[in-house]
Amino acid sequence: MNSHLKIIAGFKQGKSYVKDLYVSLPFRVVSVGQLKNDGRLYQMVMSSSPGILDGDHYDLQVALEKGASLQLQSQSYQRLFNMKDQASQELNVLMEDETSFSYVPHPIVPHEASNFKSTAKIHIGKKSDIIISEIITCGRKHHGEVFKLKRFQNLMEIYHENKLMVKDNVVIQPDLIPINSIGNLEQYTHQGTFIFFSTKENVNKEDLAENIINMSKNQSEMEIGISTMENNGFVLRAIAHGGEIMYNFFLQVKEMLWSLDQKQQ
Repeated sequence: MNSHLKIIAGFKQGKSYVKDLYVSLPFRVVSVGQLKNDGRLYQMVMSSSPGILDGDHYDLQVALEKGASLQLQSQSYQRLFNMKDQASQELNVLMEDETSFSYVPHPIVPHEASNFKSTAKIHIGKKSDIIISEIITCGRKHHGEVFKLKRFQNLMEIYHENKLMVKDNVVIQPDLIPINSIGNLEQYTHQGTFIFFSTKENVNKEDLAENIINMSKNQSEMEIGISTMENNGFVLRAIAHGGEIMYNFFLQVKEMLWSLDQKQQ
């Protein structure tokens, strides 16, 4: 199934709003920020499908007009079902100047023999920032499916003024790359990537990284590492024994960065 989602966040009279929205099955998008009074836009992407099936292709198009702030949320864990061939997803995000975009979805659960490739291309304008993450689990652990997937790949690229600023490529292919080997996940079963990138001038990436490290000190079942970028941003890597603990931690980091951005406006 070829499925499409297109959303344009506009900005008028100090508030972000849904300027245009189009979805096809199985997608549905609902507003979830009615109780907030910060002038920003909060939308949840929902699906009537139990997960991504063999041959599925998801096309997600997101655009933010100047001044807009959009936070996309997911409904639940994303399952990748058994596949004879493969499935794919494309995410394209176009951010004009003075915009903020956040997307921290639930973990992905690859079933046995699943084969999935996700690509994301983000073009970010001036005085803007993006928060985006991904968590990949080992599969249905309690069903005996621990890294029984065929292949998983997530390729992300962030551009500013047509220059590639960030490129992250996560590939899991157990028959070629032993998951439990030294330098990979070793004894852990879940891994996550959290990326923050800003084109604003008043971002102290070192202080942000230190705050996040301090936030993680009480997480005994998870290990994290942070690499700051040459520009304003960082990449956070996490490994853990469960998806929920990592997802909740990513949400905490997102809220810290999201509230920080609100104070700077």
